[in-house]
Amino acid sequence: MLKSIAPPRKTSPRKPAAPPRAAAAFNRIAPELSELSAAALAPINIDLPRAVALVLGALPGLAALRPAIVKQLPEHKIALLDKLELYALAAWYAHLIALPESGAGHAVKPLLDEALALRAKLLADADDLARRGLLDPDAVDDIRAGEGHVDSANDLVALSALFNHNWPEIAGRTEATEDEVRRAGELGPKLLAALGVREHAPDAAVSDAADRRARAVALFVRAYEQTRRAVTYLRWDEGDAELIAPSLQRRERSARTPSAAPPPMPFVKASDEPPADTLTAPQPGPAEHARPA
Repeated sequence: MLKSIAPPRKTSPRKPAAPPRAAAAFNRIAPELSELSAAALAPINIDLPRAVALVLGALPGLAALRPAIVKQLPEHKIALLDKLELYALAAWYAHLIALPESGAGHAVKPLLDEALALRAKLLADADDLARRGLLDPDAVDDIRAGEGHVDSANDLVALSALFNHNWPEIAGRTEATEDEVRRAGELGPKLLAALGVREHAPDAAVSDAADRRARAVALFVRAYEQTRRAVTYLRWDEGDAELIAPSLQRRERSARTPSAAPPPMPFVKASDEPPADTLTAPQPGPAEHARPA
């Protein structure tokens, strides 16, 4: 039977927290890092800054599903969902302290000069795309609100993630290049490292940073993937799980030309209501994630 449903709000990446807050998250999960077995670790095959920004952007939509998860799914999934922001920020901080040292203080200025110029260019493009309904205007406004050098670095991470996540829809419709988007994702963490991010970390974490990073990422990815499984189960009939909890792998650009591509899904605020005559048939989910009987 057809039924009217409100279209889901498409997830938009959000910028990570400033280093002190991320460091606090890292310190809170330190006992879990030590307890994690080596067998639980795996090579990191995701763009971690982008993944963290994506998950932080997904949190409001996931929170809206929390009551349904509590009612229908095992309690351990709720524990992972409730700690997902903590794990994301801890993984972000672990990534920052594992970056190579920048060297003398004078190395900050060229990084900062490049960062400010690139932020201004990408933000101008993002504003234009948001006006045309191709990017979430709230996400762009959140990036623009940042002040100071640390915020500028985090803004680059958010801009890179925002462009990457929407690249199949915006490719050919923006002046930004893939190289600039990639560089923004690299430059943001480098600038944070140059600004002295390690001063918030305990000595033990810095001395064994690569191992701590692998452990923090393992906890983060496990928590998110378990949450995605819960969302897939709950939203199977609606077929919109990927919009609410998108994959951490980068979406590939379609082979279609921009003119032949379908129009992007509009960004719908949670308060928006669909037209009264909107009827949407439930969409089947992908066969490889078959919903259990």
